[in-house]
Amino acid sequence: MSRILWSPSPERAEASTMAAFERFVTDKQGLNFADYNAMWEWSVTDLEAFWAAIWEFFDVRASVSPSRILAKRIMPGAEWCPGAMLNYADNILRHAEGREDQPALVSVSETSGRIELTWGELCAQVASLAAHLKRMGVEQGDRVVAVLPNTEAALIALLATSSIGAAWSLCAPDMGHVAIVDRFKQIAPKVFISQDGYVHAGKTVDRREVLAQIASELPSVAQFVTLPIVGDLPEGHIAWDSLLHDDVAFEATQVPFDQPLWIVYSSGTTGNPKPIVHGHGGVILEAAKQSLHHDLSRKDRFCWLTSSGWIMWNAQWMALGQGATVCLYDGAPNHPDMLTLWRFVAEEKLTYFGAGAAFFSGCLKAGIVPREAVDLSALRSIGSTGSPLSADAYDWIYRDVKADVWLAPISGGTDLAGAFVLGHPGMLVRAGEMQCRALGNAVRAFDPEGNALIGEVGELVCTEPLPSMPLFFWGDADGSRLHESYFDTYPGIWRHGDWISIDESGASVIYGRSDATINRKGLRLGSAEIYQAVEGLDEVMDSLVIDLEFLGRDSFMPLFVVPAKGVPFDDALKDQINQAIRKNVSARFVPNEIVEVAEIPRTLSGKKLEVPVKKLLLGGDPARVVNRDSMANPGSFDFFIAYADARANA
Repeated sequence: MSRILWSPSPERAEASTMAAFERFVTDKQGLNFADYNAMWEWSVTDLEAFWAAIWEFFDVRASVSPSRILAKRIMPGAEWCPGAMLNYADNILRHAEGREDQPALVSVSETSGRIELTWGELCAQVASLAAHLKRMGVEQGDRVVAVLPNTEAALIALLATSSIGAAWSLCAPDMGHVAIVDRFKQIAPKVFISQDGYVHAGKTVDRREVLAQIASELPSVAQFVTLPIVGDLPEGHIAWDSLLHDDVAFEATQVPFDQPLWIVYSSGTTGNPKPIVHGHGGVILEAAKQSLHHDLSRKDRFCWLTSSGWIMWNAQWMALGQGATVCLYDGAPNHPDMLTLWRFVAEEKLTYFGAGAAFFSGCLKAGIVPREAVDLSALRSIGSTGSPLSADAYDWIYRDVKADVWLAPISGGTDLAGAFVLGHPGMLVRAGEMQCRALGNAVRAFDPEGNALIGEVGELVCTEPLPSMPLFFWGDADGSRLHESYFDTYPGIWRHGDWISIDESGASVIYGRSDATINRKGLRLGSAEIYQAVEGLDEVMDSLVIDLEFLGRDSFMPLFVVPAKGVPFDDALKDQINQAIRKNVSARFVPNEIVEVAEIPRTLSGKKLEVPVKKLLLGGDPARVVNRDSMANPGSFDFFIAYADARANA
């Protein structure tokens, strides 16, 4: 087993919310668990009893309770909590009751400085915006979309939208206009909220032209709302600030458990990004359950460093749902230096700080020692996700950040708005390992034949339904895209697309993506969007992109291109390709290198062989990663064998 880096004190373990939940289950259901694994086995076996316990322990607010917890135990198509009526915003803002003057939200931004909202102020602004949205004609089931940074405005808009029963969708400001349009156009929004610019790394970024382009391609939008930062309010637009100050009472429309709450996106190798729809009830239950594993309460000051385009933006409201104060940071984490975020942690007296693994790796490489530079006495817990956190990064945190901090990396996905494997405040922390599987999440490692593995690397699967699994993909009338995305490998079983090993104790290690998804600094994107940008150039005939993120390694993304006939492969072409990706997708997805190839390997049906090439470049046996008889152009694979050999020997 790996080295032990942290052991909880008996006092901390006993005072945790996880311990309180276990005592609750013992008292209510007469169950006694020998250890955590025993409780986990119960949680994934007796699903109704477990999720009923979560509902009761967290006192989920509902105007109508469900007739039962799980009416259909199948995947896909599970039916959760039929008859229940509730509202996500109501379950968040109930924490304002009797705490109106307590801090709910802190936003620190390079653009707007520091803003603090009390629970009373947050509730009032949400109520005012909701009233205005209704006047704009927004009704239950309509869609409100936004292009906003990770500041207070996006949260206020989410809560106002959900309080009406409308569905919310958000994109980050640094995304290209094509990527944004490809997402929003599918869901036909009624209202579009945006900020016309922002400051990043000390530089002002003007987004007015891009936003105008996006607006022109969204004919369904009836009203535009703008936060003017770099320019005047466009004609016909409503100023954001004018919508926040009406003196109206907060109201929450009670909606069914499976009413769409928000729409997030996951891309594949072909077609438009998949609009994943999550429901009010599923997100409420999953977030409550997750808070046990994060050990969160009203006493916490919580921050997860995230882009507004990452699922962690949504996940951070888990802490708000427990009445904690959530602190947002919007800006470059390395400006003016790599200690910027640690100064923020100290100044805001954060008790919990989370970030992508790439951030902690960057701090390690920069050689900074936060414990010597700032006061981290309030910090009790650190989270990490997005990509595997190396054992070296674990060591750096305990050596150079804080020796007695609880480090609890997690791994989950946009697809379920939650985590599969994560932390436990009463368990040992070992270098490079995640402590346990999440309660209620029947996580296994499968071999290609569907056999469960212990201590070996396999496909991460979930063998039982979760309330936060997607309701559906927007526009996927027959459910075929949903089935193809998760259930086509192991019938009736969710395959997530990660490599995982799980030992006998339940501890796990994630080894990166098993599919062709690209993971750059914790932000996932399908290759299709890169192909759209690159192959949209007349100078490029074909392309293949691979992300080689793996355990202990940073993401390395080579792009292989076939230039159009007569087009020289030179620096000018490379610059043109990079610019197309920056403009249409995001600068985050500019490749590490661009390589010329004669042809892209394809199947007999014409599909690009992304996964076999990825396996090859990660050290797979050329004879086993692909069946050449299934290829349309088997000779094309020889180049990639040579490329893999060259990288291995470099």
